[in-house]
Amino acid sequence: MAAYRIVQPPEQARRAPPAPGCVAARNALLSRRPRHPGATIIARTQPVDARANRRWLPLNALRAFDAVGQRLSFTAGAQALNVSQSAVSRHIISLEELLGHKLFDRSGPTLALTAAGLALLPEVSRSFDRIEQTLNAIGRDPHAGRPISLHVPPSLLQQVVMPMLQAFHAAHPDIRIDISSSTAIGLPGAETDMAIVFDRPSIDDRVTDLLWMVRVAPVCSPHTAERHQGKPLGQFLADNHLLHVKLDCQPRGLLWNSYANQCRIALDVDRGLAFETNLLAVHYAMHSDGVALADIDMFAPELAAGRLSAPYDAVIYDGFGYYLKLRPDDLSDPAISLVRRWLIARFAERRTGQANGG
Repeated sequence: MAAYRIVQPPEQARRAPPAPGCVAARNALLSRRPRHPGATIIARTQPVDARANRRWLPLNALRAFDAVGQRLSFTAGAQALNVSQSAVSRHIISLEELLGHKLFDRSGPTLALTAAGLALLPEVSRSFDRIEQTLNAIGRDPHAGRPISLHVPPSLLQQVVMPMLQAFHAAHPDIRIDISSSTAIGLPGAETDMAIVFDRPSIDDRVTDLLWMVRVAPVCSPHTAERHQGKPLGQFLADNHLLHVKLDCQPRGLLWNSYANQCRIALDVDRGLAFETNLLAVHYAMHSDGVALADIDMFAPELAAGRLSAPYDAVIYDGFGYYLKLRPDDLSDPAISLVRRWLIARFAERRTGQANGG
């Protein structure tokens, strides 16, 4: 039941233009001020429920907040929406008044999100992204749903996931998947429906499925292995170039340093070449001098074929793994749930095949 019962004004008054904005209307009801000339509030029948309700969601204010929050600038946000800065400021203020919390800290030299802003921004951005994707998908084909966005680290994508996606697409051609890739540790910077991440075990608000734990060992070309045959592991690594994988915002020698510490080897990890992906580092090792630290399960086909050599039985778990992450509410999406089950099953089959020597 509505919070107020309103007697409609005469016909002439009803033709007056309505008040601008759903927030203004709600605030007027809260202060018991009529919004139409001649309207009379008869009674306050029950307390007003202050919780958000889709009947009066402030969509323009949320668009303004998204634009400013993404850029941390009122000027840039206004330019993105092609409106005046004062209009954007008014929308932000009305949204802050509605929530009862500040969304931006304006006290410093640069604009910053408050705790409330940090909580709200990713949800608003994700919702607008989905609306945009769905509208575009319907515009292209009214029978098609929106694409599912999936992030996969680049080496895993090329070595392992690509054949899985080919098989999935053959079995489910009606489900579209948009694939992105980055070298980040953990979740990528851009929001996606699903993300396979390279990371250490962690706890967050996502549904997380372990796909596999990484086992690493030094790998090189068969020629390099033969040339240094008989040397202790530490001497072998000291006598060869170390090939690194660059990880976003991480030290250059992070992975080699972790390996040396676990193997109790004194190793200068700052020397050698660095590559954007593990795949590039391993391909360089296969065709030139140098030693890469590689996931032996990811590169099992190359090792089995003799194109790549792991000359030492010094395989370790380095603490990293590949995890599939998605938001809990996305489990209700049938397409996302289907992709999740498919990926989990395919990775389980791969692990079983490797354990059986396949």
